Amino acid sequence: MSRIAKYPVVIPDKVEVTLGASELTVKGPLGTLTQSIARDVVVKRDGDKVTFAAANESKEANALSGTMRAIVANMVHGVKQGFEKRLSLVGVGYRAQAQGNKVNLTLGFSHPIVHALPDGVKAETPTQTEIVIKGVDRQRVGQVAAEIRAYKGPEPYKGKGVRYTGEQVALKETKKK
Repeated sequence: MSRIAKYPVVIPDKVEVTLGASELTVKGPLGTLTQSIARDVVVKRDGDKVTFAAANESKEANALSGTMRAIVANMVHGVKQGFEKRLSLVGVGYRAQAQGNKVNLTLGFSHPIVHALPDGVKAETPTQTEIVIKGVDRQRVGQVAAEIRAYKGPEPYKGKGVRYTGEQVALKETKKK
């Protein structure tokens, strides 16, 4: 059995988990998330806990049971507290501005970049060089942060570009004569 799947997911107050035939729905104060259940995983609800087990003895079923447990735990955390990723822009003239469901980026190119945000993800810009991406779905929040970072990742000589807040960029030494 998967070591992750051994631990049940505890359902906190104000969060509802509905177990259907082929999908699981988690509803909380911040929103609702739905996940389809893999055929190789047995999901059971026992009061305020959700347990996961492999349906057969295969490696795939064992791995999927741990994956499903982690996904559902993230869903419960997301609808209760939400997720956020912080990005910082390092470089002269690099700016960001959130407008509704779009983020306008000025990253040193000849044109501004407009990144449209998917449903369920919001962006804030507390300062011109900081972006905060928030949402209930951990995968979507991380994907949007990765897409914005991919426009101009940190370069290895001066460290200019878009980076996660707190990320350490290993700088290379410049060429010597």
